[in-house]
Amino acid sequence: MSADPIHWPARLTLSAARDGGNATRVHARHDGPLRLLKTLYPEGAGIAHAVLVHPPGGLVGGDRLDIHIDVQAGAHLLVTTPAATRFYRSNAGEAAQVVQATVGQGARLEWLPQETLAYPDCIARNEVKLSLAPGASLLATEVLGLGLPAAAQPFVAGRMLQHLEITGQWLDRGWLDATDAALMDGPCGLAGHRVLGTLVYAQTGALADAEALLADGRALLADVPAAGITHLQSLRGTVLLARIAGDEVETVTLALRRVRALWRERLWALASTDPRIWAT
Repeated sequence: MSADPIHWPARLTLSAARDGGNATRVHARHDGPLRLLKTLYPEGAGIAHAVLVHPPGGLVGGDRLDIHIDVQAGAHLLVTTPAATRFYRSNAGEAAQVVQATVGQGARLEWLPQETLAYPDCIARNEVKLSLAPGASLLATEVLGLGLPAAAQPFVAGRMLQHLEITGQWLDRGWLDATDAALMDGPCGLAGHRVLGTLVYAQTGALADAEALLADGRALLADVPAAGITHLQSLRGTVLLARIAGDEVETVTLALRRVRALWRERLWALASTDPRIWAT
């Protein structure tokens, strides 16, 4: 009889608070192989760049990563990773990464992980749940690659749950099942593409120049065939959403970064600074 597989659950809690001046200070607690590698301040003390690492390098069936983020009033936290999140082939049930973040009054969060890769035969769940207090705003990205085309390992088996939620404003949830031909290859689904990119901006309250942002964002994606930007308005606030379906992770990632740079500059009056870890 084979031995039971080793599961590596891990939990990380980040708290970002504004100190007596204008600096954002980050405190972290972890349990298991998931931790804050370092906090950088390339834009000055007011914006903290937190780099998260998961030393095992990926998740297998039974693994679970829980990330809790609390951005307190007036703070600005950018969270990223130095490498992709990998969901490997599952032999022992579902692997999950669950992110929950609250953004306090007047605070800002940028959730900017590197890409997520769903290996063939994975059974995976990737959930991001975000909540905004009055006056808060956020930018969040997700680039998902299904299979490993460069290694001739297409996504012909496996399933992945993608869940991205902004409480009271927007919810995108669905299973990407390799056996669902209509979804994977149909014209109303991924149409044969295996990379899906999402960029979302959200704030409480109405957005004054939404139409100009939409037009300028669409112009930036004019050379990307399967791309679009929409504007959603609810009683709880405003959401801008950019989506791209493509064939290469790098192409989709770079296209979304162009739009993020535009939104960051126009909505927050901040330079389009990429996290330093992306250049290493």
